[in-house]
Amino acid sequence: MGLFSLSLLPPALVAVIYKDGGGMAFIQAFVLCLILGFGLWYPNRAHRKDLRTREGFLLVVLFWVVLGSIGAVPFIFSGQPSLSLTDSFFESFSALTTTGATVIVGLDSLPKAILFYRHLLQWLGGMGIIVLAVAILPVLGVGGMQLYRAEMPGPVKDSKMTPRIAETAKALWYIYLALTVACAFAYWLAGMDAFDAICHSFSTIAIGGFSTHDASMGYFNSPTINMICVVFLLIAALNFSLHFAAFSRRGINLRVYFRDAEFKVLIAIQLVLTAICFVTLYGSGIYDSAEETFDYALFQAVSISTTAGFGTESFHAWPLFLPILLIFSSFIGGSGGSTAGGIKVIRVILLLLQGSRELKRLVHPRGMFSIRISGNALPDRVIDAVWGFFSAYALVFVICMLILMALGMDAITAFSATAACLNNLGPGLGEVASNYASIGDGEKWVLLFAMLFGRLEVFTLLILFTPTFWKN
Repeated sequence: MGLFSLSLLPPALVAVIYKDGGGMAFIQAFVLCLILGFGLWYPNRAHRKDLRTREGFLLVVLFWVVLGSIGAVPFIFSGQPSLSLTDSFFESFSALTTTGATVIVGLDSLPKAILFYRHLLQWLGGMGIIVLAVAILPVLGVGGMQLYRAEMPGPVKDSKMTPRIAETAKALWYIYLALTVACAFAYWLAGMDAFDAICHSFSTIAIGGFSTHDASMGYFNSPTINMICVVFLLIAALNFSLHFAAFSRRGINLRVYFRDAEFKVLIAIQLVLTAICFVTLYGSGIYDSAEETFDYALFQAVSISTTAGFGTESFHAWPLFLPILLIFSSFIGGSGGSTAGGIKVIRVILLLLQGSRELKRLVHPRGMFSIRISGNALPDRVIDAVWGFFSAYALVFVICMLILMALGMDAITAFSATAACLNNLGPGLGEVASNYASIGDGEKWVLLFAMLFGRLEVFTLLILFTPTFWKN
């Protein structure tokens, strides 16, 4: 909490620069957060103990819950926008989990400090505050491997890019920072002003989807900006260990990407979705030219399927087949080890390979079939973990959707809102097509928990609800 309080100072500085009067809320939140953090740390300053795996999971969940709650304080203190307690928590958790679902209407008239803060929260949450903490905790004498295993997305939790976990976390953040700077510079060259370029680079690399304008990327009306966004979304949706391997100290080796099975499947999914959207939209004659149709089709296909949620057009107004298809594509999401949400491409590949293996076993009951990814055979424990994850993911989805319907939400809105929050996507259909301001407080709290389940890959949070976790 003490370290997180530092993130409240840049928005205060933005308020001073733009003189929009939004800085006091951040100064107040900074003081409160610093006092609380110091008050909790001081009595325990001499405590030193190695973390066990169980404590690592608990600490990860507490990090997100506590920091998400503290992140709501500036929204509570701010006069513009005037948000209720529930809306403040919803906006904070949506930003930190990179979901991008918002309850704020009228972004164009908001103070710059609030706009910057929303994007900064997404940027911090994109790679994971825990990974940053892993680079810091060893300096304080606390082990970090348990945190890393609990936080990093993907089915294989024990792989590290460098021998030391702190070096792994630092390498991830160096890559993340470099991509953010490159994205901001590209947006600026394409015509965005410096403020919009920085904010949108934060939400692009984090695959968060927040924008400084109600019209999202459609505000700029620029095919060049759209293409830049698509390129960096695809880069951010790739496994960051691929980026590390491709741009290591031994030189640049782009062949690393093309040897990776997950990369090839992810690109294939984007091509198929774009082609389907283009053919459907072009055939319906919604847009005037093939070039305009392709621009909208490519942008929305990549934005929704990578769980970013940016918009250049009200995609929910397209023929119903396309919005439903894109919502379903968000269940796949990006690669494991990326900033995207969803089940992850690698898990979908493994589910398909396991299904294929079961079909072969029906034909050859005594046959021995292994599952291989990029030529490497995977142990059965990984396959079992993927099936367990898929089952838990489906269960959480069904429960959240049923609760929303019990609270009075219609079926289309309940389905899309649950999918959008559990997949960390943001925009949905029905009542939540543009924002989440009109739904009730009860629905918002259900969706807030869905965001946490999606961001923490279900098991990390679900394990806290099992009796086994609390037994000695």
